[in-house]
Amino acid sequence: MRKIINDPVHGFITIDDALIYTIISHPYYQRLRRIKQMALAYLVYPGAVHTRLHHSLGAYHLMHNAIHELKSKEVNISYEEEQGAKIAILLHDIGHGPFSHALEHTLVDVNHEQLSLMIMQKLNIELNGQLDLAIAIFTNQYSKKFLHQLVSSQLDVDRLDYLARDSFFTGVSEGVIGYDRIIKMMMVIDDELVVEEKGLHSIEKFLIARRLMYWQVYLHKTVLSSELMLVNILKRAKELRMAGDLLFATPAFDFFLSRILTMDEFVQDEDCLTRFLQLDDNDIISSVKVWASHPDPILSDLCQRLNGRKLFKVLFFSDHQHAEVQEFKKSLNYLDEMSNVARPYYFLEDETSNRAYNTGDEKIKILYKNGQVKEISQVQDTLISAGLLLPIKKHYICYLRQ
Repeated sequence: MRKIINDPVHGFITIDDALIYTIISHPYYQRLRRIKQMALAYLVYPGAVHTRLHHSLGAYHLMHNAIHELKSKEVNISYEEEQGAKIAILLHDIGHGPFSHALEHTLVDVNHEQLSLMIMQKLNIELNGQLDLAIAIFTNQYSKKFLHQLVSSQLDVDRLDYLARDSFFTGVSEGVIGYDRIIKMMMVIDDELVVEEKGLHSIEKFLIARRLMYWQVYLHKTVLSSELMLVNILKRAKELRMAGDLLFATPAFDFFLSRILTMDEFVQDEDCLTRFLQLDDNDIISSVKVWASHPDPILSDLCQRLNGRKLFKVLFFSDHQHAEVQEFKKSLNYLDEMSNVARPYYFLEDETSNRAYNTGDEKIKILYKNGQVKEISQVQDTLISAGLLLPIKKHYICYLRQ
């Protein structure tokens, strides 16, 4: 069998494996059509309405290209290993829920990587163990480490696709990267993924693009504000539901609003995962629309603001601006007029950070013509060795615009 998918970023993507086509056709995977890749970023960038299905297919395509390149350089990869790596990247985000990061910390105290693994294991039972190798690669339990690095590392095909895709759909050109060249420069030495010396500057551009996309897109003030407001909406809704208020919600959404769930509950009760797989963006958006008329003044006000894009303001402060932070907080007179119940929903204070490259994680390694391999931060005359890509931490205040 052979299926062709027309992708706006990569062009035609070919599906020529019956097992992979079965997975793509499965309802668990098709749910990703109804979950936006960039959550509420469309409130800033109207084109950012692509889905997690778009992204996972793009990452699958780049995995195909990377494996083809490595095999052309005589890296030993069997058909089964290639299939396993493709399935692992295809399903790497299947555990994302609607507005994933807001939901992870509010409705479900389980991260999406754990849920992805649980869903893969559930699928594996249905498919009579055909995902064993894919799961081993996904969890880094397989003997060939570089296959896992292609799925999850500081230079994986996941990052290569989402930077290119998010740049395309937002129109933010700073995210444009030479992913094709990076893949062409990949090689395996001592079971580890490395990049040939000729690809060094493409890697630097990739790291710069990642840094700029975080500040310009993922941590854009308005994007951050909208996601924090959604977190507070979900917190307030859950507080009311746990107190006995019968809120409008789909059965799956109500299941998570009406109880506190951790990983233990997901392990012990299969119904938790079944309900999770019924959730998508539509559950949340529909409820927020209806809750705008709820009698609770906090819930209804927050929902009206989010629906009407009347968002809170966000201010960033650097680490040394403690005095400015305190002075600004004193100027927010409206907080004194609010009850202790309402105040946390209208004023948030926290920190966020951006690491383009983390020297503590699995390293990006450069292969020289003489066979020497160096970790990229040890390469002279690069932005990393010059200290220009150090982590940046910012303090922020999110508050009601007066």
